Amino acid sequence: MEYQKLGASCLNVSPICFGGNVFGWTVSEKDSFRILDAFLDAGFNFIDTADVYSRWADGNEGGESEIILGKWLKSRGRRGEIVLATKFGMDMGSDKVGLSPEYMATAVEASLRRLQTDYIDLYQSHKDDDGTPVAATLEAYAKLIEQGKIREIGASNFATNRLKEALDASAKEGLPRYQSLQPLYSLVERREYEGEMEDLCSEENIGVISYFSLASGFLTGKYRSSSDVHGRTRGSAVQKYMNEDGFRVVEALDAVAEKHSAKLGQVALAWLMARPSVTAPIASATNPDQLEELVSAADLILDPQDINKINEASSD
Repeated sequence: MEYQKLGASCLNVSPICFGGNVFGWTVSEKDSFRILDAFLDAGFNFIDTADVYSRWADGNEGGESEIILGKWLKSRGRRGEIVLATKFGMDMGSDKVGLSPEYMATAVEASLRRLQTDYIDLYQSHKDDDGTPVAATLEAYAKLIEQGKIREIGASNFATNRLKEALDASAKEGLPRYQSLQPLYSLVERREYEGEMEDLCSEENIGVISYFSLASGFLTGKYRSSSDVHGRTRGSAVQKYMNEDGFRVVEALDAVAEKHSAKLGQVALAWLMARPSVTAPIASATNPDQLEELVSAADLILDPQDINKINEASSD
C-alpha cells in the first residue's frame, strides 16, 4: 500500500480516509476504539472528523466524534502515526457558525481540547461562508499555522468559483492555500464534482477526499428493496438512489465484484481510488467485518474493462 501527498502539502496519507462521523452516533466509544486500533494496525493513517459530528443525533450537541477520538489518541500514544483532519464552520448553535477569523480562533481551541492534541494536521472549512472575505479566512489560518496549532488547510462543500477565488487570493497575498477539497462524490453522485471542479483540482494539485463515497451504504448492495430500508439508521438517505439509475450501478458493481471475488463496496471504493484526481475516498465502518472490507479495498485493482463497465452504468 502506497501513501501519497495530499495536494502539494507535507502530508502523506493512506489511500482510504476513515470517516469519523459514526463515532458517538452509530458506534459506541468502546467499539470506536476497536475499529480505530484495527484501522491503524492495518497500515492506514488518515482519519477525518468535524466539530459538528454528530449534532444531528438525538441527545447530541456536536463534538461527540472529536471527544471519542481524543480519548483514543490519549490512551494509545500514537499521535505521530496519524494524519488527523477535522472541520469547522457548520452551525454548532448559539451563532457558532461560519469562517470568520473570530469564530475560527474559538472553534480550533474547542476542537483541540476535545481531540486532546496540540495540533491538527488538516483543518478544513466545512462549508463556504459568503459573508466572510476569503482572504480574511486565509489570514486567520495563517496565524494558526504560525502558532503550530494546524499544519495544512482544506475546503469542503465549496463551489468551483469560490475555491478558485480562494486559491487566487492565496497566490496573490502569499497566504496559505487550500491543499484539499472534500466534495460529494460517488458512483451515484458524479455531477457535482466531475467537470469544472475536477479540472480545477487537477490543474491546481488539490488533493480530493470524497465524502459519501458509498452513498450512505447504497453502493454496498445492502439496500435492494423497500424492506431493506425499513428501520435502518440511514434508510431515508438512500431512498433517492433506489431507482432505475441506482440499481443499474449496483448491477454493474455486482458483475465486477463477482469477477474479483470482492464485495460491492470494495469495488465502489476501488473505482474512486482509480480516479486520477482522487487522493483518498472517505469511508466508515461500524464493526470489524466492515472495517476488513474497507481496508481490503485498497488492494483491489480494477482493469480498464471494469472501469468502463462501471462508467457506462453510472453515467448520466
